[in-house]
Amino acid sequence: MRILLLLCLLSLEPVTAGEPARLLFSRVGPARVGLFLANADGSHERALLPADSLDYNPSFSADGKWIVFTSERGRSADIYRVHPDGSVLERLTGDPAFDDQAALSPDGSTLVFVSTREGGFANLWLQDLSSQRWRATPIVKTNAGSFRPSWSPDGKWIAFTSDRDTTRARWDGGWELIQSTALYIVRADGGSLRRLTGLGGYAGSPRWSPDGRRIVFYRSTPQDVYPGRFGRNRPAVSQIVSLDVESGAVHELTSGPGLKVAPQWLPDGEVGFLRKFGDAKGLAFVSGKAGAHGAMQNPSWSPDGKTVVYQKEIDGEPPPMLAVFSRDPQFSLYRTRNFPAWAPAGDRFVVAVGTELRMFDAKGENGRTIYDSKVGQVTFPSWSPDGKAIAFGAGSYFTGHDKPAVLAMVNAEGTGFRKLTEGPGNAGFPSWSPDGKRLVYRVAGTEQGLRIVSLEDRKVVKLTTEYDNFPAWSPRGDLIDFTSFRDGDFEIYTIRPDGSGVRRLTETGGNDAHGIWSPDGEWIVFSSSRLGWKDEALVGYSGPQPYGELFAMHGDGSGVRQLTDNQWEDALPSFQPKSK
Repeated sequence: MRILLLLCLLSLEPVTAGEPARLLFSRVGPARVGLFLANADGSHERALLPADSLDYNPSFSADGKWIVFTSERGRSADIYRVHPDGSVLERLTGDPAFDDQAALSPDGSTLVFVSTREGGFANLWLQDLSSQRWRATPIVKTNAGSFRPSWSPDGKWIAFTSDRDTTRARWDGGWELIQSTALYIVRADGGSLRRLTGLGGYAGSPRWSPDGRRIVFYRSTPQDVYPGRFGRNRPAVSQIVSLDVESGAVHELTSGPGLKVAPQWLPDGEVGFLRKFGDAKGLAFVSGKAGAHGAMQNPSWSPDGKTVVYQKEIDGEPPPMLAVFSRDPQFSLYRTRNFPAWAPAGDRFVVAVGTELRMFDAKGENGRTIYDSKVGQVTFPSWSPDGKAIAFGAGSYFTGHDKPAVLAMVNAEGTGFRKLTEGPGNAGFPSWSPDGKRLVYRVAGTEQGLRIVSLEDRKVVKLTTEYDNFPAWSPRGDLIDFTSFRDGDFEIYTIRPDGSGVRRLTETGGNDAHGIWSPDGEWIVFSSSRLGWKDEALVGYSGPQPYGELFAMHGDGSGVRQLTDNQWEDALPSFQPKSK
């Protein structure tokens, strides 16, 4: 199956003649991230570079003359370096794949970094900067993720974490997958791979001691990490620990509640780290010395211990429509706010933000609120084929399937609100039939599955009774695609409107979901976490779940191709119809 997938990803078959297809989609991730320098304790902060892009995951070189970091200023995620005074900005990688989490060898000649080249999974790659610029080779490749590489002081070993050899588990049997990582070391030539911590736990962000005898990292369990994101059971917690590489002895350096990540030994024997979440988030030290509070992420201290570099999200609402990198030139991609939906004429789109439906023109300009429920959340708007009405879910989808939500509709300008369904269940995710006479939607709670409602008489027909979601009616009218957990994994299926001919289109690990049709009914674009995590889940922005990438496939499941490749969660795409 993996060989077939790779062949499909390499397919160069054109989607359509002429202009590329244009898609809006939702992204869980910041619009701007900048790099900042400060004193070791976080005081006297100043910008390293103008914060007009996405710059993240910085690290100092061993001699302190360079800061290596990831940037999306060239569209795809690539590795750059710059002097600490902001001069001599230099790009080090240029592959369209995701390149991230880089570290320079102690002598500055070799770059180790995480990349999704050759298969899509996050693996470690080495690049010789002294002779073969832009050419890199993988080490210890696997169909899983390897993260946060760190060089030993003598340059002979690389420590990293990985979710190889672990089994993906689901949190409470639901959508979110739980990551489990272990600590490994490997020689710089790729030999003598050795696991230092047990499987089933959570180890992250290793850094070597100055004498090369110990590795400091943060340690937790998947169960202790996960409640922090969803507020379940107990507060999340992790601790900073030191491991003796030779004996395997572990010494715990911190205690108490809270998530502690990104540790690093400083020259005076101190260990700095980052507290995530809560009122005390910011820089901290194992000695108890105070550090600055704030929203900094992924700190890296200079070799002399006097300076720290880190990233911070830049405040401000992202633009309604922002062009982003696409791995396939036949698809142009634009990120936007939640739940985008293009009007059939392709001249405007609507998004759902909290209790509001907001309308924008085709350029993402002239935004205005056309409907505000003021009391309940609105989600997943869907335009009628004639462009005269918008259906959506109204209620409380994200607070739980046991809460009530109904299908509702307004006119294209936001007037004439009316309910289309009744009852105690949670109804939503509507999609119109091509003739505009019916809507397919999903229900959850006391009942589950897909339903079709007739707009003429409000009669509801039961289509499925499984754990099914995200239905989308093909513009050709013959099929409905949907996401289902019926076979023990979230995959995409199709079904005829009369309930016959159920067919599974995807067969991969992870979540395949949110499938939508192209206007000609030829393609389905969907979100997938089939390629796993690209970083330790705990240090990312969007919390501990795999990052979703956008993929496209034919309506029969063939011709799969990857569209996005980044560390953010991309989902809920919407094709722009050709303007009439």
